Amino acid sequence: MSLEWMTRWREGRIGFHLNDVHPALERYWPQLEVPPETKVLVPLCGKSLDMRWLAQHGYPVLGIELVPEAIEQFLAQRQGEVSRYRQAGFDISRQGSIELWCGDFFHLHIQQAAEIGAFYDRASLIALPPAGRQRYAFHLAQLIPPGAKGLLISLTHEKSGAGPPFSVPAQEIQDIFSPNFRLTHLEDSASDAMGRAESVWALERRGPRG
Repeated sequence: MSLEWMTRWREGRIGFHLNDVHPALERYWPQLEVPPETKVLVPLCGKSLDMRWLAQHGYPVLGIELVPEAIEQFLAQRQGEVSRYRQAGFDISRQGSIELWCGDFFHLHIQQAAEIGAFYDRASLIALPPAGRQRYAFHLAQLIPPGAKGLLISLTHEKSGAGPPFSVPAQEIQDIFSPNFRLTHLEDSASDAMGRAESVWALERRGPRG
């Protein structure tokens, strides 16, 4: 997946990227009641403007992205000083309250995520093939503390097995996340002309006693 993902970015085949903030983030994030100043993990973040929205609403962001071009395009969207450093195998760029870590999400360790208190996934789960999605859900659970909340925006489409973005049915979301998260299904969008429909979920990390 990583090679195909990089090729898509370098060829500009990034139809999954939105040029606006996702309306579900604006609609549902306030309902999660995440305390201000909570650092939000955004896996496979691309150059999503959703990170700007979170930062503007008082939430520091830690975005992780494998493709350097995506990070550089995000930073170029706004003027502002960028500081760069390297830590534990990640090249990190910081602009304001947004940190972008260039590297493999699965290589992020719990010690590096110690300040994380919430998460947001619009295009992470659906970027992964079936074999990687359960691993993703488990790794995410290891990185965030009990009680931490997040928003998941997933996708279904008629081309079974085709992607990324891949079609992830509701039952699979329940199966891979419910061992470690409490899930609340918030909405399903109507299918578009290409047969694609989004689903929105609120997640809360379970504690030791469930």
